[in-house]
Amino acid sequence: MAEDSDLEKTESPSSRRLEQAREEGQTPQSRELMAFLVMAAGAGGLWMFSGWFVRHGENVMRMGLTLDRQEAFDTNALGMNLLALGTEAVTTLAPFFLATMVAALLTPVLLTGGWAFSPKALTFDLTKIDPLKGIKRMISWQSIAEMVKGILKTLLLGGVVWWVISHERDNLFALLSQPLETALPAFGKMLLYAFVGFVAGLAVIALIDVPFQLWRYYAGLKMTKEEVRQEMKELEGDPQLKARIRSQQREISRRRMMSEVPKADVVVTNPTHFAVALKYDSTKMGAPQVVAKGMNLVAQKIRELAAENNVPVIELPPLARALHHHVEVGAGVPASLYTAVAEVMAYIYQLNAFMAQSARGLLPPTPPVAVAVPEGLDPGAFD
Repeated sequence: MAEDSDLEKTESPSSRRLEQAREEGQTPQSRELMAFLVMAAGAGGLWMFSGWFVRHGENVMRMGLTLDRQEAFDTNALGMNLLALGTEAVTTLAPFFLATMVAALLTPVLLTGGWAFSPKALTFDLTKIDPLKGIKRMISWQSIAEMVKGILKTLLLGGVVWWVISHERDNLFALLSQPLETALPAFGKMLLYAFVGFVAGLAVIALIDVPFQLWRYYAGLKMTKEEVRQEMKELEGDPQLKARIRSQQREISRRRMMSEVPKADVVVTNPTHFAVALKYDSTKMGAPQVVAKGMNLVAQKIRELAAENNVPVIELPPLARALHHHVEVGAGVPASLYTAVAEVMAYIYQLNAFMAQSARGLLPPTPPVAVAVPEGLDPGAFD
């Protein structure tokens, strides 16, 4: 059952999944919203430029219905008249076409927040023309839903148009007996009313279709729990691989740290659980630095390297614990431990002097057996 649930698409699409779908040209689309915006822009254009349409419409009709007898036998004049008529018609409808084109371009912006151009969507794919898949799409629930939506849209818009025509029927027939100057404005007003009614019907359809298309789009991109885990691995890396990398990094860091032990001035131990190697160079350091530290096996390795390289080892458990707990490798000793570390370093200087003058019969210095560690810095004894 757990495996079945992992294979069910129950998880919302991730931002990466949405971005990949966008790159492949998969974006939410609503033809009903585009139809509404285009028709609304058309209705708005008719209303805003009604005077323009009437004036230029009259010119188009006069040019189309007026013909000089001599020009009827002149093919060149006839062609020029047709060119002028076409230019005037295009000029008349230019605001309308411009408004509808802008509305069509705004549709993807409203749905997705911007335009999406995908070269992948333009590539040739034989599966798109597979007849079997085409038949499956024709009898799928999606095609049935589109068919039902088309029928309802036809009934709704047909009813709106029928109501407008029925309401303006008498006025429409009355235009036949009116002069052109009054008939055209009246016809334009009727056309505007028809557009408004048609746009109102499209608005209702768009309000239903847009949420449905968004739901279907995001539902189609839902992911299984296994896909979510796989994506997290790809984004953040395989946990096992990351663990191996961290292990290798720790090993490299440990080797680098161990290479500093032979260069240390002294190693302070617990005596077995902790080991901290200290080094001080007055020309380069403001305070002694911890060049290596470790617990248990690492501490044992530090002691062995110290013995092999004649680095002095001093057993001072409280100081060893305090240094291991409060100072990182490569960091200087804090001021609170200056006094304790100074006693150790003083012994090291005396020991180095003794080793340099041992032939003179001097007595070796006595190593410190206890140093004062400020209260609160010693995390506690383990031995």
